[in-house]
Amino acid sequence: MKYIIIGAVAGGASTAARLRRLDEHAEIIMFEKGEHVSYANCGLPYYLGNVIKERNKLLIQTAASFKERFNIDVRTMTEVMKIDPKLKTITVLNHITGNEYLENYDKLVLSPGAEPLRPPLAGINNTGIFTLRNVNDTDHIKDFIQQKEAKKAVIIGAGFIGLEMAENLFDLGMEVSIIEMGNQILAPLDYPIAAIAQQHIRYKGVQLLLNSAVTAFEKSNNSIKVLLKSGDTLDADIVILSIGVKPDTRLLTNSGLKIGDAKGIWVNEYLQTSDPDIYAVGDAIEFANPITNQSMNTYLAGPANKQGRICATNIVLGNLQKYHGAINTAIVKVFDMTIATAGIASKHLTTKANIKHIVSTIPGGSHAGYYPGSKQMNIQIAFSPENGQLLGAQVAGYKGVDKRIDILSSIIQNKGTVYDLSEFEHAYAPPYSSAKDPVNMSGFVAENILQDRLRIFYWDQFSQISDNDILLDVRSETEFNAGSIPNAINIPIDHLRDRMTELDLNKNIYTYCQAGLRGYLAQRILRQNNYKSVLNLSGGYQLWETCTKEMETSQEAVLL
Repeated sequence: MKYIIIGAVAGGASTAARLRRLDEHAEIIMFEKGEHVSYANCGLPYYLGNVIKERNKLLIQTAASFKERFNIDVRTMTEVMKIDPKLKTITVLNHITGNEYLENYDKLVLSPGAEPLRPPLAGINNTGIFTLRNVNDTDHIKDFIQQKEAKKAVIIGAGFIGLEMAENLFDLGMEVSIIEMGNQILAPLDYPIAAIAQQHIRYKGVQLLLNSAVTAFEKSNNSIKVLLKSGDTLDADIVILSIGVKPDTRLLTNSGLKIGDAKGIWVNEYLQTSDPDIYAVGDAIEFANPITNQSMNTYLAGPANKQGRICATNIVLGNLQKYHGAINTAIVKVFDMTIATAGIASKHLTTKANIKHIVSTIPGGSHAGYYPGSKQMNIQIAFSPENGQLLGAQVAGYKGVDKRIDILSSIIQNKGTVYDLSEFEHAYAPPYSSAKDPVNMSGFVAENILQDRLRIFYWDQFSQISDNDILLDVRSETEFNAGSIPNAINIPIDHLRDRMTELDLNKNIYTYCQAGLRGYLAQRILRQNNYKSVLNLSGGYQLWETCTKEMETSQEAVLL
């Protein structure tokens, strides 16, 4: 048998290695149009920031090591130009020699990856404007920074890579600005969790411009002028484009292979394309999301590696193993904070999938509060009102975020419910968690909502509160005086039973406290004393304050 893999890195390289482990006698050729075969592309920003100091630590395998260990013929700087599924041949161009030739195959694997978006803006090809996708890009950026002695950086796009680049360039001592066309950073997140990270970014001293679009770039002496739609300009020594990526499907032109609804390579559950002898993995494919059943792309190394393993198994042993899709579990370090997500954001459940759901947000400690060093995190979950199925989860915090998102991701992936969160058995000792972990607490709160023990409203629903309603702050008088929501009255929770008569039984009552717990207790007291219409603010005053301040800050930045 002769297996050919087009494209290396995560998906292609993992497929090739697994093919050899399953079939010692096959001929395996892997083509890579770049110089490097297998490298840690997720580590590239940290190499630029000198967190990873040795370049060779990014290189996982080389063409020579693949040949030596796996007996795989790896041809770098060699690009596949055309596929002919009928003849089962590919046309190959060696970029070093200029030689073009044909190769035949029995089974073919496509792993062309994704390509960065470069909008057709005036001046976008000027010197000093970069994208970051591979080791060569990293080398060019690092050399430019050193030679230019760059002091000002502008990052365009506030996705995962954009934020990682912002942090690492900032840590090099640069003045950093981030420009984002949307109203928040990190599009997979809902606004409240994004707002928490945005405040931290601003606190660190990075200029964050939301709702801002770039219209052009101009050379100005020895620097770059970034022109904004608002009419403002930013000066930069270096610009990093982190606008996003799209599946690289150029190779499929005139191949007859099917492109899916999400503009990626269509594959079935066995990672087989529309041609049974051609499989595909990695960033370029699309697959039905396990939650929404809608076609989607996944630009993550973890799923690509797992796809490679499954793909090789199906090629050698027949279509035995199904790929069940990715729920896009992702995590990013944002200066001192960690932000993570799994499943589908509430906004996308609403606008893209039309899936009914409930959102709940709770605070929690990274470990027991009485043990030194505990840090607060916020967990937001989205779940079905019908059966409690967990549909999405997001976590923002300083410690222990990775542990919680992995638990939540596992529940989502296995179509578990909020009841599973309540019963999840975690490893507990004071340095690591609490007896009731924040994951358990998010389940407890969701259970209460589903069982109508807790009725909630959200930070952006204050317009529904009329002048005839009561907004009740149940925090202490000291907390209330330090800052409160406009038009609220203050009755501390510990005095509520004695002062209930001050509240009109016939009015709607909206309770809140700092984080949600005392408001919940107030609601239980009131509802069991014939106050029928009582709702509690999900996430409490601290989440409302974060979100409203961020909205005001973003709007002020646009107006300026």
